[in-house]
Amino acid sequence: MGAASANAGRYARRVQRERRFEGPSDLHLHSSHSDGTEPPAQVMAAAHRHGLHTAALTDHDTTSGWAEAAEAATSLGMTFVPGMELSARHRWRSVHLLAYLVDPDDTDLRSMTDRIRSSRLDRAQIMAERISHDYDIAWDDIVAQTTDGATVGRPHIADALVARGIVADRTEAFAGILHPSGDYYVALYAPDPVTAVELVVAAGGVPIIAHPAGRSLLPDSVLHAMLDAGLAGFELAHRENLPEPTALLADLATDRDLIVTGSSDYHGLGKPNIPGENTTADDMVERIFTRGRGTSPVFP
Repeated sequence: MGAASANAGRYARRVQRERRFEGPSDLHLHSSHSDGTEPPAQVMAAAHRHGLHTAALTDHDTTSGWAEAAEAATSLGMTFVPGMELSARHRWRSVHLLAYLVDPDDTDLRSMTDRIRSSRLDRAQIMAERISHDYDIAWDDIVAQTTDGATVGRPHIADALVARGIVADRTEAFAGILHPSGDYYVALYAPDPVTAVELVVAAGGVPIIAHPAGRSLLPDSVLHAMLDAGLAGFELAHRENLPEPTALLADLATDRDLIVTGSSDYHGLGKPNIPGENTTADDMVERIFTRGRGTSPVFP
């Protein structure tokens, strides 16, 4: 899950589990190790500036930013929660699974994230080639938007399009050139959602579906299969969730006594989201800490 995974795991295990964290807590932030625009230390600094006392780094399909984020967070008096956003797919729909407190050295999970990141690179290269036939952009332009070890993805293509003056911002890029219905789009390899949950649970982690209540919900059969496999809950306080599907999932969470979280999904300059715009209740964070066994939160 990134070259620094073993070091990240050792760092994150330096913790006394009997210590309690202090909220407010934002459990979904991204760095330049995936599709955020800031390195992990700056992400934690941004969280601190916005009044957060507990923060998670959840880069896509990698744990490589954990060590830097943990050191930065604890130096600021914050509790750091090791996390990752694991890619999954149900038919045409992308499903993002927040995975907290996983073992970064788990063989099966590392094998899957390696495969997904390889697919991201292949996809980005094919999309870049297709786009270059119609727009003045080259692969080197996209590479210039990444940092060493970053998981290359569509946001980096979007940033390259912005840098070349082809679009105004990421939003315009994703609404047009990079839209899944467009001619340039290439699907990403990702496991089915049930397999993704199983991998996270087997790695000692706590799986939560990110922003699950958008334009359409996953089918009931898939949701219940994920719950049977160990899905812990839903990220219900998120700016992309819509009221009606959120209410339906809130009822299911109550019926099944699930963990409910709220987060910003901060990406630095990549999105307008602000750290702490949604937060997770203290009792829900405690439940994540109690349930996770792959690694541990890092207290200041």
